[in-house]
This record gives sequence, C-alpha cells and structure tokens, in this order.
Amino acid sequence: MFAGWAKPGDVYRCSDNGCPCGWVYHYNPGEPKGMRHPSPLIQLTANSEDQVRNAYRPLVAMIRLGPLKRLLKVREGFIRILRPGINLDDDDLDLDRIDVVTASATSRLGNPISDAEQDEAGLYTKSNGMLDVADTQRRGAAGMGGRTHFWTNAYDPGENSYAQQQFESASKDVWIFYRNPDLNPDLRHKDGTPYSFNNRRERRKILEWVYAGSPWVPLDSVEAEAEALMEKDPAQAERFFGNRMVQGGGAWLEDGLWESCYAGQ
Repeated sequence: MFAGWAKPGDVYRCSDNGCPCGWVYHYNPGEPKGMRHPSPLIQLTANSEDQVRNAYRPLVAMIRLGPLKRLLKVREGFIRILRPGINLDDDDLDLDRIDVVTASATSRLGNPISDAEQDEAGLYTKSNGMLDVADTQRRGAAGMGGRTHFWTNAYDPGENSYAQQQFESASKDVWIFYRNPDLNPDLRHKDGTPYSFNNRRERRKILEWVYAGSPWVPLDSVEAEAEALMEKDPAQAERFFGNRMVQGGGAWLEDGLWESCYAGQ
C-alpha cells in the first residue's frame, strides 16, 4: 500500500515485515513508499483450474523453496498469509489469505478483497460466467480501496471479453499496457501496410519485437508452434504469438468492415 512520499534517508527493510531475506531498499527523496497491507485478501482468478495453475503453481514453488515460507503457508486450496509476531497458523480463522477462484468455484466471490489477479481475461465472456466474476471482484476490491489486475494474450474482438471491455473503457482509473506491433514503424512496408503474419520472414521480425522483453523465451520454439497453429487457426496464432487483436474464423464480419460502411457519411 502507498505509505507516503520518501524523505532523505528513508529505507525499506524486508526484516521489518518478518522476512529473513535481508533485502534493503534506500528510497530516493520524493519516491512513493510502500507498506505491507494490514489485512490482505487476495484472489487468483482464471476460467478453469488448469488455467489458474499458471500463477498458483509457481507461487507455491517460490514459497516452499525460499524465504517466503516464513510469511506464507500453503494449505489445501489456499495460502495463509502470516503476520509478523501474530500466530495465524490456525486454519479455522478466516483471515489473511490467497484464494483460487474459477468459473466453477465461486463460493468466495462477494467478499471484500484487497487484490484480484485475473489470468487470461481475454477468455472471460458472458457465456462462461467470467464477466460476472471479474465485475464482482472489482466491486469487492473497491470496498477495501484495493486493486484488480488482469493479463491476457491478445483477445478476439468478436467475443466482447472482459479484457476487451477494459481495453475500450474510457475510465480514467484503468491503466492498460499493450505493445501493439502494428504501431511499430519498423514492422511496416514502405507503403505503410503492416507486416504479414503469413510471411515467414516478416513473422519472425514480429516475434522478435513482441518477445524482446522476454529473453528466456526460445524464439525458434515459438515460431514452430505459431507455424503449426497457422495451419488450423491462423487468427488464433496471430493473437497468441503475434500479439495482434484479430477476429477468429467464426466472425460474422471482417474486423472493421461494418465501421467502414459509414466512411464519408
């Protein structure tokens, strides 16, 4: 949580919060300072159990293999958050915790929460019930001055997903980070048209730009997967690997066709 603006000499120490890792950060004057939330209630969210494991499984590994095990306890289906100096090792207490929420396990929805982490929000639609889940979490977070965060591959513009609704929202308190390859002039031809994902050479350049901030990703493997997926679902391959918002093969109209009918009127 925000803890005011730093003054000369202000320091953040993990040890002040019961963590033995030894990490210390010296604030620059004027920087925003952080403090531990007094009563964190966090929900890890996805459309299915398999999907939510993408976040939950690495978290469990980090807890068990590092200093976080002094602050977090893995339980059956949730993680207990411990407070320094206070024994919260009693599972009968419905206190600080990290819960898993899916479309089929929504019993904890409606609770006031401090944070919700929403995985693959481009798959949250009205038909699978996840729009209601995401909206409920936002209301729960608002009641505690909390936050919700979502991440996703490029969504299908024909599905009106939660990610699409947030991306198109005019709300001033929604922050979106999206690296659009079509806005990069280096990924366009001389006539201004964007590189084609169907062209192997041009696709490689798109992938190099999209994954530039992820040096651990093997581009050769990604390109092989993209090429294989192109054979049966080129739109999905372009969304998933090329980070482009293109409609799926079942779209009623091509993207932008309806709007173009109004051009010049």
